[in-house]
Amino acid sequence: MLAHRRTILLGAAALPLPALAQAWPHRPIRLIVPYAPGGGTDVFARALAEGLRPLLGQPVLVENRAGASGIVGSEMVARAEADGQVFLVDTGSHALNPYVMPSLPYNTQRDFTAVSLLSRFPILLAASGQAPFSDVAGLVAAARAAPGTIGFGTSDAAISYAGNLFTRLAGIRMEEVTYRGAAPMLNDLIAGHLPTSWNSTVAALPHLQSGRIRALGVTTTARTPLLPDVPTLAEAGVAGYDFAGWYGMLAPANLPPPIAARMAEATAQALREPAIRQRLLGIGVDLQPLGPDEFRTFLHQEDTRWAQAARDGLITRAQ
Repeated sequence: MLAHRRTILLGAAALPLPALAQAWPHRPIRLIVPYAPGGGTDVFARALAEGLRPLLGQPVLVENRAGASGIVGSEMVARAEADGQVFLVDTGSHALNPYVMPSLPYNTQRDFTAVSLLSRFPILLAASGQAPFSDVAGLVAAARAAPGTIGFGTSDAAISYAGNLFTRLAGIRMEEVTYRGAAPMLNDLIAGHLPTSWNSTVAALPHLQSGRIRALGVTTTARTPLLPDVPTLAEAGVAGYDFAGWYGMLAPANLPPPIAARMAEATAQALREPAIRQRLLGIGVDLQPLGPDEFRTFLHQEDTRWAQAARDGLITRAQ
């Protein structure tokens, strides 16, 4: 666990917790996105920041701190003052990283405060417009004809799991190509340098609408209303495939509960704001946020899930 940190600024230390929450925030708030600009997490965080500004009465700034599958930005938040000025907006990779990375400079269970589960969403298997296949069956046939020669792009641990689960269940061998974020991965997909990739619908939708990439399938058991003509991977012939991504907000450990609760309430209110809600629904997210207690339970469930997957050999630890 990280070294003990102060949890409340000295000037506010004498305030009772309810009064502290009412006084918060007293400075600009920073949302740390641990991935490159332009990806799904970044798009979501910037829309959320726009909705939070008038509710909190302070600037809400989005900072991209990309690197090491989200670890660089996450460590920054884990080591920050727990005063309600710095929050992490991350994906399901936050819960998965302990089981795929050789070591982490923080403990995902002890060094963060759960604030809000922001959204769940399907992951999309997409292909370059220049790829010689246009559906899952064509991709599987091509991969079986030339094992290990077709690449699939990933940008974080959860996306990597989605891609590797596909190859395992389809019984094929493909080459994983890792990126620091969804935006550079999509650039290579559009340019034809990468034949396939796994993305959030948030990141991929603009490029699907322009026809620059193709949607092959979604990872959830039900089709997304955003792309009703795109089959689920199970429908496309990959039996048993079921996986969803998520966005969540966390803070440093020991954030005072009233501040976590107020931030969660403001987040839920921002996501109900019609213009922001319509924008996010229009890019494929499921806006059913959970508060601190429910999100904490969800994170424990995720940790249990990945621990079992590791024991079952379904995920591989990086070297």
